[in-house]
Amino acid sequence: MGELLQSLDIDGWSLFFAAITLVAAWIAAWLARKGMRRLLVRVPSLSETMQTLLVRIVSYTIIVVGIGVALSFFGASVQPLLAAAFIIVVVLVLVLRGVADNFAAGVVLQTRRPIALGDEIESEGVVGKVVELNGRSVVVRTTNGQTLHLPNSNVLQNALANNSEHGARRSEVQVRVDAHGLEQQELRTAIATAASDAAGVHRHEPVLVRAVTRSAERDVFRVLFWHHPLHQAAVQSAVVDAVAAELASRELRSVVTSDLPPAPLTPSEGI
Repeated sequence: MGELLQSLDIDGWSLFFAAITLVAAWIAAWLARKGMRRLLVRVPSLSETMQTLLVRIVSYTIIVVGIGVALSFFGASVQPLLAAAFIIVVVLVLVLRGVADNFAAGVVLQTRRPIALGDEIESEGVVGKVVELNGRSVVVRTTNGQTLHLPNSNVLQNALANNSEHGARRSEVQVRVDAHGLEQQELRTAIATAASDAAGVHRHEPVLVRAVTRSAERDVFRVLFWHHPLHQAAVQSAVVDAVAAELASRELRSVVTSDLPPAPLTPSEGI
């Protein structure tokens, strides 16, 4: 420290420019504090303590840089100081890389808002309702009651489906029925009407009945319907019950399921 003071070349101009630099650094730090606070207000999940810490880090960084520039006007070598600062920054980046990635991704998620509290999302094979958005993760609760924490960076980088964004979601059940020669249009109309009357099925979007397989032994249909995005299991169950009851009332042998099977490896006639 003594050697540093002895190496200083202090005169009026150097004092003037150093003072200007310090004032500019203080003003820049003040503006940065205001800007950071306005930005962080848009990230409501960050605690007040975390917001204050981030604001102080940015502010102190600007002031330290300003002090280093001011010392350079006196002829002091600031290269060791800058080198030490660079090493510290590199170490912090390496140590906190995961934290920083998740925090940055959290800022993007909460400013662009592809998801919101209460939405049902699908990400990384997980389906659940968003119950919390914070600086580290997206917290979801599955239909099984599990609470899962999905890292923000993973949610942002991987495919993300928001089932709630449009206020409705389409699901389906499969109907396998021995029609006994019943006219196709009559059968489809009966299935569509029964599904439409099931509790939770939206009335303003039509129920669609699409043929999957036609054979002498049975017909297979996909029944597509819309419902509230968070009520999939309940509405599918209601549709299964309603369609099965309608077909039973017509004395038709059938299987109605929401557990859709994989595509068969052999033609349907061989099953």
